[in-house]
Amino acid sequence: MTITTAKQATAALPSALQVGLSRALYELKLFFREKEQVVFTFSLPVVLLLLFGSVFEGTIDGSGITVAQIYAAAMIASGILSASLQNLGTTIAVERDQGVLKRLAGTPMPPSSYFLGKILSVLVIALIEVVLLLAVAVLLYDVPLPTDWFTFSWVFVLGLTAGCLLGIAASGIARSARSAAAVITLPFLVLQFISGVFIPFTKLPEWLVTIASFFPLRWMCQGFRAVFLGDAGAALEITGSYELDRVALVLGAWCIGGLLLCVRTFRWKSRRDG
Repeated sequence: MTITTAKQATAALPSALQVGLSRALYELKLFFREKEQVVFTFSLPVVLLLLFGSVFEGTIDGSGITVAQIYAAAMIASGILSASLQNLGTTIAVERDQGVLKRLAGTPMPPSSYFLGKILSVLVIALIEVVLLLAVAVLLYDVPLPTDWFTFSWVFVLGLTAGCLLGIAASGIARSARSAAAVITLPFLVLQFISGVFIPFTKLPEWLVTIASFFPLRWMCQGFRAVFLGDAGAALEITGSYELDRVALVLGAWCIGGLLLCVRTFRWKSRRDG
């Protein structure tokens, strides 16, 4: 009788996928309850696009490509990495510092469900951000919608995956919740300046371009430029090509590298808990 009851209880437990989906809904509810975080997350890339699109008007070297097209691609790439790397890196560090992760580790919830919930919530946030940026670019700056949605999709998926894994890994580097924002935000800000988000590669010294080439943001921007600028914009790249094969290779490598970093750096307990 006891064995039968135990089997029934085990069979009644939801799967890791079901728990992950429930966790994702919970994460989204938490996110949207924090109005300041919602406003900052969605408004910053939009405000930057409005500023750059308004200040730097016109076309590039008579190519017919507008500055707004270039910044639309850059802000989408930056927004995706911000929603994944910054968001996860900071929130997980806070949850660890507050003992939330320690308590979750003691529940029957599979660890995979926790990470699935985080990543799915980031996916929804990133999709909303992309839609907002596209709406601003199209309605205010006459940026044409992408026609190559296949390239757009795989750059989005690989970039988001790499960002999420790096965010989870970076959360373990911060010693406390207070230091998490500084540890993650400063490197990300530097990457934006050297990866072609704010400043074109043609204006940067070669050694900075080389450093940027080791990180995913540079290749995300390049992949999205291929979508927004088309064949006419390839001549504006350093190599005269979008190098989409290299974009896929580097982003894929960061997905694998990010996963390995997660295994090495992620902790359920804060340092003061041992």
